[in-house]
This record gives sequence, C-alpha cells and structure tokens, in this order.
Amino acid sequence: MHPLATLAKSAVEGFLIERNTIAPPKSIPQEYLKKMSGVFVTIKKDGELRGCIGTYAPTQENIAQEVIHNAIDAAVNDPRFDPIGPDELTKLSYEIYILDKPETVAWMNNLDPKVYGVIVCSAKGRKSGLLLPGLDGIDTIEQQLAVACQKAGINPNTEKISVFRFRAEKFS
Repeated sequence: MHPLATLAKSAVEGFLIERNTIAPPKSIPQEYLKKMSGVFVTIKKDGELRGCIGTYAPTQENIAQEVIHNAIDAAVNDPRFDPIGPDELTKLSYEIYILDKPETVAWMNNLDPKVYGVIVCSAKGRKSGLLLPGLDGIDTIEQQLAVACQKAGINPNTEKISVFRFRAEKFS
C-alpha cells in the first residue's frame, strides 16, 4: 500500500477508534511533509464509494496533513453517506489524489476526462463542482462537464460557467 493510502487508513482508524487526530508518522516520505497541494481522499467499501472529500487548493501545512484532514472528513462528513463505523474498517480501501494547481480552460477541446479533472464554477462564483480525472463511466468531455455541473447544482443551459482543469496523481 502506498504511504499516503496507509496514512489515510491510519487517520480514519485513529479517529473512529480513539477519537484522536493522528500526526504524520516519522516514516512518511519527506516530500509529503515539505510540499503543499490540494488532496482528495476517496474511501471505498467492497469496491463501492463510501466517502470522498478533498480540497483543490491546500488548506493545511503540507500534503500529509491534508491527507489526514480529508481522510477523516471523507469518513465522517461526506453528506452523501452516513458516517463510517468502526465495524466497517476492515472492508475499506483508500485512494489519494494529489492535485496540480487548476488552470483556466479557454476551449473545451483542451479537456480529456482520462487526463484532466475539472472544476466548474457559476459565473457569479456561488456554485462550483469538481470531478476527478479517470473516473469509471466518464468517457467524454460532455459527460464530465455534465456530471460536474450536476454536482454543483448548475444548469449549463441557463447559467454561464467557468471551467478549470487539473492533473492529479493517484495513489492507492
């Protein structure tokens, strides 16, 4: 298991069992203690989504802290799911996405759902939705934008949107 996936697992277990937020272990690679980035943590149970929370820009002092914070949030604060219980811990798997800085997209043909994730924002900036790259069942730019708009509660037929793209490195 990748060290960031192990870190996410330890963070969730520490929080659910001991009600404790762990510190990054000394064994974590130094690059994750020195760099900052947006991070998403996806938790699956028996292969099905059980929680996914993240940040597209850093909110913590380093990637390791971002993983810990987002792993706990994914486990207990994803509004689509009930909080994960201690009895589920042995059935969970973790995926970590480290996001590059988003860039504005001028032309939709500059997107590729297998390579780039997207962020869509309403013109007034009140609503936004993010979709990670390489998701199963998202094969076209149109599908990717439609799902991101749906997540944001944006009707692209009646609302003007801004689109940003980003690359993400995935670890599991």
